Amino acid sequence: MSTPSPSGEPDPAARRFFVIQGVRLLGVVCVVVGILIAKGGLFAPAPPALGYVLVANGLLDLFLIPALLARKWRSRPGDQPES
Repeated sequence: MSTPSPSGEPDPAARRFFVIQGVRLLGVVCVVVGILIAKGGLFAPAPPALGYVLVANGLLDLFLIPALLARKWRSRPGDQPES
């Protein structure tokens, strides 16, 4: 749970952390479901190509998207409020 700042608003860093972790978790789920579909163990009528697409999407969600979000949300010098 995010701790409110002295101004009463939730901490944006905590919210960003949970968004990044959620993206990673969804990436893992996509990879697992994609492997199951490609092997024919889940949704048997689905084509294996769908499984491969889900695996590729999950790997992007797992490795690339969190890094891009972290870079986008990185604090810059001068962004910190004066204490």
